[in-house]
Amino acid sequence: MPAASKPRRLSGWIGSWERRGHGLLPMPAFLRRVAFNLGLGTAFIAISLAFGMAGYAYFEGFGATDSFLNASMILGGMGPVDVMHTRAGKIFAGAYALYSGLAVLAAAGLVFAPVLHRLLHHFHAGDEDLNPDDIKEPEKQ
Repeated sequence: MPAASKPRRLSGWIGSWERRGHGLLPMPAFLRRVAFNLGLGTAFIAISLAFGMAGYAYFEGFGATDSFLNASMILGGMGPVDVMHTRAGKIFAGAYALYSGLAVLAAAGLVFAPVLHRLLHHFHAGDEDLNPDDIKEPEKQ
């Protein structure tokens, strides 16, 4: 069986990834995969931002605007804007800063995973995997 004609496992599921012997994913399916991962990354960052806002509101008594400002600045790697007055607020800010550094890296990995996978799959694919329509069927006698 030619590599390009191997069926994909779970081909209708957006989280399925083609394997080494499979052909390159068609562009519309690839763009759906990128959009799905972008949505997951955005949701992960939004949940992280909401967690930070809740922490600043609880531990420091900040309003919604100040909590958003401080949480988004830490999540973006810039650091807090306001001075923390309570010991619990300082501990939360430090823990949230450590979490934020890892969260942004994880979200970036999630968003760029389909692009990197396609690039690596393209390098390892044979000619029949890249252009399955160009392969001529052997003539029957």
